[in-house]
Amino acid sequence: MTPPARAAEPAAPAAATGRRLPTGWLPYLLIAPAVLSLGLVLGWALLRNVLISFQEFGRRQLISRTTEWAGFDNYVEVLNNPRFWDTLVRTFVFMAVNVVLIMVLGTLIGLLLNRLGGKMRLTLSIALVMAWAMPIIPSTVLFSWIFHTQYGLMNWFMGVLGFTGFDQHNWFGTGTSTLAIATLLIVWMSIPFVALNLYAGLTTIGGEIYEAARMDGASAWRIFRSIILPIMKPFFLITTFLEIIWVFKAFAQVYALNGGGPSRASETLPVMAYIEGMGQQQFGAAAAISVLTLLILLGAMSYYFHLILKQEKEQQP
Repeated sequence: MTPPARAAEPAAPAAATGRRLPTGWLPYLLIAPAVLSLGLVLGWALLRNVLISFQEFGRRQLISRTTEWAGFDNYVEVLNNPRFWDTLVRTFVFMAVNVVLIMVLGTLIGLLLNRLGGKMRLTLSIALVMAWAMPIIPSTVLFSWIFHTQYGLMNWFMGVLGFTGFDQHNWFGTGTSTLAIATLLIVWMSIPFVALNLYAGLTTIGGEIYEAARMDGASAWRIFRSIILPIMKPFFLITTFLEIIWVFKAFAQVYALNGGGPSRASETLPVMAYIEGMGQQQFGAAAAISVLTLLILLGAMSYYFHLILKQEKEQQP
């Protein structure tokens, strides 16, 4: 009588059999479709923008469909324009204020989420997700209504608090006040990303570490500085890096509030590029502004690139 066939044994792990995981070109082949897709969607648009920046591209060329190369004339014109440098300084100040507020307030709310009980944490998390999920344009329209000159909620609220002179006050009367409202909007929409991701990272820190620190007499600030900050350093680096990029290129929040006004006093670089292109029909100059914006952002972020690469090397065994 023939003995029954034995079930096939599971394959031994690669380490046990001495075989290595696939190396060489295979990982690159696996990510090739994603890289090609990004190259077609983003790379072609970037290349086309760079080409337009070297052309005399206005209403006449758009109608006649002719290509007139201008060399570096668009860049020379933009760099010799004092408004470009004023807008550049304004953009960096606007970005710095927003990023500091987002990181500080987002960190505080993330720490609060880690300390709250289950019901309160769920309630706060839902509120954060709702603010995060709001589309940009409806949120901007909502803030425009809040600060409306005649029917705005803010003017009524200031009167309720006892302040005078806010009857039909124009909150968009200056570039500073317009950018301040844009800052409130951007910070409100960006805090949930920082807070929720920080809370997710804090859940990986064991409670016994906090208990040991409290037994040694450490204050809340000392626990944050000596325990949370070193452990969550990669999170703070990459999150700050992303927030700088997102705020620097913020367009809809600023333009939809007041169109870069009054008198272009609230322009940032993305808004300036849009107005030069769509408003003034100077597409070559607008493309040059956008290319310069990208180069300036890459130069400003080179230090953060260095920190992130250094952090990855330190984590390698």
